Amino acid sequence: VQLVESGGGSVEAGGSLRLSCLVSGFTYSTYCMGWFRQGPGKQREEVALIDSDGTTLYADSVKGRFTISKDNDKNTLYLQMNRLKPEDTAMQHCAAARSRRICRAGTLAIARNYVGQGIQVTVPS
Repeated sequence: VQLVESGGGSVEAGGSLRLSCLVSGFTYSTYCMGWFRQGPGKQREEVALIDSDGTTLYADSVKGRFTISKDNDKNTLYLQMNRLKPEDTAMQHCAAARSRRICRAGTLAIARNYVGQGIQVTVPS
């Protein structure tokens, strides 16, 4: 099983980044998928989830700015991040869980079955 994130980096406040997570080794389309992050000195935070039926869930801090999507043919999960703020600075992780209850509960960060190594997103203040 592998989850490999890409697309991170440093961007000015107000800018955009698109994260990708290439998945292999399990039946990706049936899983709860999502992104969580951990910023410097902050607790781990659920960012965005997408269920196997396409239902999405977002943290209040990113609603209206971030969009999660997936391409089942490419086994790839995406996170489009717009209007980035300094407080978005964090290590972003892609994760997957077998149970759809995890997507409904928003607990992917602590209850995931698989997780990627993470990728840094930096928005200087």
